[in-house]
Amino acid sequence: MATMQKLRDYEGPALLSHGFRPFFLFGAIYAGAAVPLWLAAFAGDLSLPTAFAPRDWHVHEMLFGYVSAVVAGFLLTAIPNWTGRLPIQGKPLAVLFGSWVAGRAATSFSDVIGWRMALAVDAAFLVLLAAAAAREILAGRKWNNLKVVAIVSLLAAANVAFHIEAHITGLAEFSTRAGVALAVTLVCVIGGRIVPSFTRNWLARRPPGRHPVPFNRFDVLAMVAGLCALAAWVIYPSGRSTAVALAVAGLLHLARLVRWAGERTFSDRLVLILHVAYAFVPVGFFLSALSAVDLVVPSAGIHAWTGGAIGSMTLAVMTRASLGHTGQALKASGLVQAVYAAIVVAALARMCAAVEPSHSVSLLAVAGIAWTFAFFGFALAYAPLLCRTRKF
Repeated sequence: MATMQKLRDYEGPALLSHGFRPFFLFGAIYAGAAVPLWLAAFAGDLSLPTAFAPRDWHVHEMLFGYVSAVVAGFLLTAIPNWTGRLPIQGKPLAVLFGSWVAGRAATSFSDVIGWRMALAVDAAFLVLLAAAAAREILAGRKWNNLKVVAIVSLLAAANVAFHIEAHITGLAEFSTRAGVALAVTLVCVIGGRIVPSFTRNWLARRPPGRHPVPFNRFDVLAMVAGLCALAAWVIYPSGRSTAVALAVAGLLHLARLVRWAGERTFSDRLVLILHVAYAFVPVGFFLSALSAVDLVVPSAGIHAWTGGAIGSMTLAVMTRASLGHTGQALKASGLVQAVYAAIVVAALARMCAAVEPSHSVSLLAVAGIAWTFAFFGFALAYAPLLCRTRKF
């Protein structure tokens, strides 16, 4: 009750009352704007003032720009639920958010300010986020949740490595794979918690039938296999051994998804999209396995993970969390359902562009338009909720 009263007593801007508000809203706006900029640069119609190669700028800003914003919004909102402590809000939240904004500007203008300065400014955000999350979890004595902090810390290290590798070699190949692997791991860890949980809660109000299998040793096996396969892929993305490891991980994660009774969720889009998003995880493993033996290009699997699993799962989390934490009914509006459809279309079109180079130009255009619609659609639908005070 004391915590609730303190939340009521907060008198600052609504946007800074909870971490999900600024990071979900502006993360989505940034994701929606960055892809058209990348496509213009890819086509030669725009020159970005960044020290990165155009491809690396696109990769970096999706992985360490957009994804880090959603991770921040999720963690800063989930940790108070885990620990029972007050959320980070007001000036401390403004500092974190300002650090994220500064990182986006520094990276995009790194050719002007220099790559070392861009690295220092950009690296600060994930370091601050990991430190803030660790402090709250330790203060709340929720030791089990420190594994998420460990992943964020590794993401911060991969970000630093990305800047250094891009400067030394011209393209951040190793760091790109490391960043993708860490983001996929986050999807598997967080998705493995929320997908069966939300599905079970929804099915509890429905007629008897199959329910998600509780977390058990099989989930541990799938996670360990996935981590080993991703580690092999990061270090050595080609070869039969890597292909076998990726294929086995794909089968285990597909079985994990099937155990969650997703076929019973078609009438609730907020739950269904969680299953659809996780389905891109094994698809990414299978396509990357084929890439390891030169049967498809590497970007097919990478975009199954990034555009599919990460893009869809982050939108699924942002839409549901924004509704729940602003006191709204958990129901997907027509616009939100269109957002879900658009992100799936974007992922599929981008994957097809990788495997069908003869149609890549048109497929890239479809993917870019659908991606931009999805994230601007989220911003349009949720900005009024995220910018106004919740009435307790």
